[in-house]
Amino acid sequence: MPDTTPGPDARYETKEAVTLAFLTALQRLPPRQRAVLVLRDVLGFHSAEVASILDQSEVSVNSALQRARATLDNLQPPRPERAPLPHSPAERVLVGAFADAFQSGDIDRVVAMLTDDAWLTMPPEPHEYQGHDAIARFFSMAYGVHDASRLRLVPTRANTQPAFGFYVKDPHTDIAHARGVFVLTLEGTQISAITRFGNHGILPHFGLPRTLPW
Repeated sequence: MPDTTPGPDARYETKEAVTLAFLTALQRLPPRQRAVLVLRDVLGFHSAEVASILDQSEVSVNSALQRARATLDNLQPPRPERAPLPHSPAERVLVGAFADAFQSGDIDRVVAMLTDDAWLTMPPEPHEYQGHDAIARFFSMAYGVHDASRLRLVPTRANTQPAFGFYVKDPHTDIAHARGVFVLTLEGTQISAITRFGNHGILPHFGLPRTLPW
């Protein structure tokens, strides 16, 4: 009998397809359900920890998790354009270009890397922005508060996705303080979602310090 066991390449492609389908479906969840699902099922936090991070009750967290899982079970998302493989040259180019543009305050370059229907969300805060114009307006406001010369992104990963620790330099000392974690969802050669988690309690899970020397 011929050996029909999938080889390592086939198994990897199957895993990648499942991951892409999951990430696509994830973007169709309401922001709070998405945040709960990522924190519980992707990052492995306990319900009580998620409740603390999102400033919700544990009952509310478990309810949102059940609804999110049920929604994902029923979704048949369209197949997205294939994302670059993790740690591949294509991924490094896209993620590096985002970091360069973000840290230089080049909003036009940041927006040019986004898909037309890209999302920017910041759970547990209710703010969410979709599309180039809305995201550009948000970044214009944000750079009005924090000058780009005081920003630094430190690369990390969230499950299979590229991510960054986000730091802002203290105006009075040579120290940068963490302001959260950005997680990027890639689609082809573009970015389809930017999710910012602002709770400092998640930093150790990404191997990130609370402060950096500038």
